[in-house]
Amino acid sequence: MSKYLFLFVALFLNWSLLGQLSSNFNSSKNWSLNKKEIFFTIGGTHFLGDLGGLDRIGTTKSPVDIDWNMSRLGGGLGYRYRFRPMWAWSAQLYGGFLRGDDANTNEIIRRSRNLSFRSPIIEFSNRIEAILYARETRGARYKIQGLRGFRSNSELIYIFSGISGIYYNPQGKVDNTWVNLHPLRTEGQGLPDGPEEYGRLSLAIPFGLGIKIGIGRFWRVGLEIIYNKTFTDYIDDVSTNYYDPSVLANEFGQESAYFSNTASENLNWFTPGQQRGNPRDNDAYLFSNITFLRNITYAKTRGSSRVRWKGKTKF
Repeated sequence: MSKYLFLFVALFLNWSLLGQLSSNFNSSKNWSLNKKEIFFTIGGTHFLGDLGGLDRIGTTKSPVDIDWNMSRLGGGLGYRYRFRPMWAWSAQLYGGFLRGDDANTNEIIRRSRNLSFRSPIIEFSNRIEAILYARETRGARYKIQGLRGFRSNSELIYIFSGISGIYYNPQGKVDNTWVNLHPLRTEGQGLPDGPEEYGRLSLAIPFGLGIKIGIGRFWRVGLEIIYNKTFTDYIDDVSTNYYDPSVLANEFGQESAYFSNTASENLNWFTPGQQRGNPRDNDAYLFSNITFLRNITYAKTRGSSRVRWKGKTKF
């Protein structure tokens, strides 16, 4: 994780510098009229782990490995507070599903391995936003003949990072039924020479970029791309080596033995002790969301805009 911490520190220093230059982007007080917002978001969820990925040996667990066939729908809601002209804090609750399937790759080893999964993902995130660009003005409230106000503008470009708590629960499918994999201990978790049993709660660090555009006095619409690096390698229930299926069947039942090894060809590559996953690189996932934000800083009935005879003005 050291490389991610280094990246975060570097971004933080850049954001601080940008904050010093905030007057270049947003010298007025209009930002204070958008201090408090509630929002909801909807978009795609994309898994980046041991399963699926590009047609090559191994996966990078980066956005280039996205398997678009396995993308699923997610959504959430949250609250945003703008505490400085170029800084904001937000909290969000997000839910969806992640999926991965070796059958979607033509890389011979992973295709032969033939593992697949789905997992619900529930995430609560806290993040700090650094606004790189802001253009925010308010237009005339009343359309009076002979008076010309100006259009409202509410445009932002920002980057962000923070910390998230996540819940996941990997599942495998048999006879059109989804089965929870955690209690089956498919890699011999807790058994002699097996890895430690994993939990279903973990942390993640989000890194993202967003754009927002005003569509009215109280509404904005935006787009966010969020890469989430987790502290677990078991979102897909795949991390270490194959375990003896006879022991798994005896300890946890036949379903444990079945889901531990679903290889479809080249079966001699997937025997006990052989590599099943890569424990040296934790799982990740990506969100690509459309976001709708409602300004709740002040009520509609209280606001008013100044106009100038055939001219423009700002707050």
